[in-house]
Order: sequence, then structure tokens, then C-alpha cells
Amino acid sequence: MDEALDKLGQTIAGALKGAVDGFSTAYGELTLHTKAADIVAVMTYLRDDPECQFVNFIDVTAVDWPARERRFDVVYHLLSPKKNRRIRVKLEVDETTPVPSIIGVFPGADWFERETYDLYGVLFTGHPDMRRILTDYGFNGHPLRKDFPVTGFVEVRYDDDQKRVVYEPVRLNQEFRNFDFLSPWEGAPYGLPGDEKAGNGKG
Repeated sequence: MDEALDKLGQTIAGALKGAVDGFSTAYGELTLHTKAADIVAVMTYLRDDPECQFVNFIDVTAVDWPARERRFDVVYHLLSPKKNRRIRVKLEVDETTPVPSIIGVFPGADWFERETYDLYGVLFTGHPDMRRILTDYGFNGHPLRKDFPVTGFVEVRYDDDQKRVVYEPVRLNQEFRNFDFLSPWEGAPYGLPGDEKAGNGKG
């Protein structure tokens, strides 16, 4: 299986010289590495070439590596039902460099690109409706970035006096308490009901 995928990777890399930076195979899947500027050409080739026929778009998402200069991996997954193969296409991009939309090649990428923008902040140029899809329109930040605070920046509640939804800075209404994180398998340092049976050897 990996041998066939390796051969396919060599064929694609040879046909798309300059557009494909490299490829790898793992767990029965082929991964291509490309650049943002070439993504539309790569996707078109993968869809139309007789050796590929990756006609089913599965999804696009991102992975955040905040310590890296180009912090995002944008990851595409395609399926070829006729060849019974899957392929992954990856590219690196920073926070400000936009990625060309592939809606012209795979219209089904529409909401996935919007989701990737909403949750990671990756911009897609040429998208007809590049706006948030999962968070509110006025939402601050991108919640799947690794530097996004767990509590968020604002909290939302309905104000009965104003008769509308209001946004307020996050505040913890309860002081942090001290919790006993002792494993229940080690046993508490104090007696519990029923422990007397275990203590006298008659249990």
C-alpha cells in the first residue's frame, strides 16, 4: 500500500514541480506539502488527473504551532472513491498571509474555510462570504488558537433590566477553593463510613 502511495506521490510531485515541496506516507495515507499560492493548482490537478481522481472534498482545518514563525498548518483532506485512496495536503502560513480559496475547485469547502477563519483566524482570499460561522459576529479572538484564554475575553448574558443580551468582561464570581486531589484509590487520610470493616481484617 505504502509503495503504491509513494509512487503516486512521486508522480504528483513530478507533475507539479515547484508547487509540491515534498510528500510523505504514513498510516496508509499520502501527505503532500505545498505553498499557499499554489493550493488552487494543486487541488485542481488532484481532482482532474486520471491517476488521482480525488473528486470528494472531505474537509479543511488548521493546526496552530504558536512558537513557529509560520504558525498555522492548513490541512486539506480529499477522497478518491474510484481509486479507494485518501490524500492530505498541508501548507504553512502565518497570521497575516491569506490562503486562496478553493471554492472554485470544490464548492463544498465554503463552510469549512469559514470555520477555519473563525476558529483559527486564517484568511481565505476569493471566498464569497468570509465571515464567522460558529461564534458571534462581535466575538473577540479565535478560540482554537493555543494562546486563546480558556475563559475567553467576554461573557454573554441576558440582562432583564435592559431586555437585551449584554457582553461583559469575564470575571470569576467565585473565589478559587482548595480542592483535595488525592486519588480515591490511595484513600483519604480520614475515616469514612464503612472503613472500620477494612481496618479490622474481617472485611
